[in-house]
Amino acid sequence: MPLVTTGLIIREAGATAAFNVIQIEHAEAIVTGAEQAGLPVVLQISENAAKYHGGLAPIALASRRIAEDARVNVALHLDHAESEALVEEAFDLGFTSVMFDAARLNYATNVERTAAIAARGRERGVWVEAELGEIGGKDGAHAPGVRTNVDDAIAFVEQTGVDGLAVAVGSSHAMTTRSASLDFDLIDRLTSALAVPLVLHGSSGVSDADIRQAVLRGMRKVNISTHLNAVFTASLREVLVIHPTLVDPRKYLGPARDAVASEVARLIALISSPRV
Repeated sequence: MPLVTTGLIIREAGATAAFNVIQIEHAEAIVTGAEQAGLPVVLQISENAAKYHGGLAPIALASRRIAEDARVNVALHLDHAESEALVEEAFDLGFTSVMFDAARLNYATNVERTAAIAARGRERGVWVEAELGEIGGKDGAHAPGVRTNVDDAIAFVEQTGVDGLAVAVGSSHAMTTRSASLDFDLIDRLTSALAVPLVLHGSSGVSDADIRQAVLRGMRKVNISTHLNAVFTASLREVLVIHPTLVDPRKYLGPARDAVASEVARLIALISSPRV
């Protein structure tokens, strides 16, 4: 199927799961899981993942081909890009969705540069997500205790013209336990105040029940990465413990890929629902 934008998937599914790709097995597993669920999905590649591969193109082109061959709608999304040059490269590589993260900059510069990216995205037919706040990477707006101000969010969306907004409501990146406590009252207020879809980052640390409640209250894109990595690694370890002499990576990466696909199918069904 052709690649689609994240916005189209949200309109189609009510809300969408967005999973991070680190290596090709992740992309394969995520699309397989989406096909098993019969629901669309967002493949995300972060700036850090691009650095790991020595550039965006290798992992992006592989992921794009996997997405194009899928039997469900798939969006290809650039996650947490601080580099405007990387965003432009993503446009050229056929990404249908990008997140420009100018949170390290002062507010005025953040607004100016984000607005420029959003305008460029509209020209290219690309859905643009941003994150509000003067923050420091993964230890800022999505650290426990940090909250998005509703009035600031209204002004930011109006000034930038972004298509989606990542907000801080109690989740935190890279959590290995699902113990985050979400501020549902704030989600309600943000949903009522903003016309654009809300994005929940750091969802690996959020329980199934709270993810579903967040979606019912207005979250429209739910980002998950660390949780899938934990599933992948647990499967890999199990195989190597049982078969310590294995040297063929296909023998342990394959089962890990299958485990991730099953978990993706389960989470997509939890998150995506045209009834929200």
